[in-house]
Amino acid sequence: MSYVDCFVAAVPSENKDKYREHAKISAVVFKEYGALQIVENWGDDVPDGEVTSLPLAVQAKENETVVFSWVVWPSKEVRDAGWGAMMEDPRMSEENNPMPFDGKRLIYGGFNTILES
Repeated sequence: MSYVDCFVAAVPSENKDKYREHAKISAVVFKEYGALQIVENWGDDVPDGEVTSLPLAVQAKENETVVFSWVVWPSKEVRDAGWGAMMEDPRMSEENNPMPFDGKRLIYGGFNTILES
């Protein structure tokens, strides 16, 4: 079974093209370090909740869009090594590939896949 990293963020809607460019560069680096697949999704129907929701979780503002992304790795070991290498890769530095959103409101986590169909 694979290992998956998931990310949810609020991106200023006007930064959609900047986000896409950031994601393209990141995807190349992810794949070089062992990722099998990278999927980036721009929110289209992401409702606000009263108790909890994706917009509430990332403190999305009125002018922001929620993005949901995931990276599929062959294993947690490959993922851990890949992340370590990526953090040292100059293409992922804030100077070379700045995040076009507030990274403090990014939610992420790693998951063991228990079912694939």
